[in-house]
Amino acid sequence: MKSTEIHLLLFIAILAISFLVASASDPDPLQDFCVSANSTTTATVFVNGKTCKDPSTVTVDDFFYSGLNKPGNITSPLGSKVTMVFERQLAGLNTLGVATARLDFAPNGLNPPHEHPRASEVLVVLEGTLYAGFITSNPPDPNDNSRLFAKILYPGDVFVFPRGLIHFQYNVGDTNAVALVSFNSQNPGVVTVAKVEFGSEPPVLAAVLAKAFQIDESLVKFLQSLPWTGNN
Repeated sequence: MKSTEIHLLLFIAILAISFLVASASDPDPLQDFCVSANSTTTATVFVNGKTCKDPSTVTVDDFFYSGLNKPGNITSPLGSKVTMVFERQLAGLNTLGVATARLDFAPNGLNPPHEHPRASEVLVVLEGTLYAGFITSNPPDPNDNSRLFAKILYPGDVFVFPRGLIHFQYNVGDTNAVALVSFNSQNPGVVTVAKVEFGSEPPVLAAVLAKAFQIDESLVKFLQSLPWTGNN
């Protein structure tokens, strides 16, 4: 094979690798913003599943949200409330890759085990005392157990939850607790473990969950009969 042919093949290989690497990450925006539009009737271009408003119609209110200074309703059975500010609540977040939320807890209030499939999370405690932690994914050795990383947090403390890992926050104090969280996604997604397992519609076959959790089918059916509500 001639050297020119070798160089050509090498050049093509480099281009192919570069394309694969570029395709493996989100593209950088080529515009100042893409405020998501409520209507899709006349739009033809979608960015991250959303249509963009005409930039000439965008106003400052598209980048503004008010209300995180107000306590959330913590009278639910979980004793907690998550006030989300995702793209759905703040249209200007579209394509920016960030979101935030306020977490309120009554004493013994719980933000139950859940995970965010599209984002890591940073939590900052503002008031009260929280027990927070996350559980690692299945270890390579099936005889080993997943690890729990958990800590008691006080006002001013910061804790990080890696993307996709199950985590929780529990108020272990005698007073209400408040925290702010931030995500590196405009729509982190939320999968609440107990709710999706036992509260799906239609329900998962009881035999499947009984075998998975190593419990009796009658207990599974009882759990499926409960009103599984969220806290957001």
